[in-house]
Amino acid sequence: MNLFAELDASPEAERFVELARRRGVRIERIVSLGQASPPGFWYDQPHGEWVVVLEGAARVRFADEPEARALARGDALDIAPHRRHRVEWTDPARPTVWLAVHYGEEGSPGEAPPG
Repeated sequence: MNLFAELDASPEAERFVELARRRGVRIERIVSLGQASPPGFWYDQPHGEWVVVLEGAARVRFADEPEARALARGDALDIAPHRRHRVEWTDPARPTVWLAVHYGEEGSPGEAPPG
């Protein structure tokens, strides 16, 4: 798969494509075109997430920081479990292509259930 093929960018909705899933790890490509988290919404994920912007631009805000972080091509973030964050902005003029690696996810194929 080419990460830049068939982007299908749309201002109506982000596009998510799962690229791989293994024990405790899920890798996906996300394509944004002007999307942002809804007002007042914060992600609070039980697993870690490493993201990199492959193309485009975005701003990600953490609840424990006063300002959003500007991300451009090649910029990456490692988001610890339960670190509240939100997408403040993605470029509305050109697609923002993200690669997201979710790690430590419970219930991934081959992983024993908790308990």
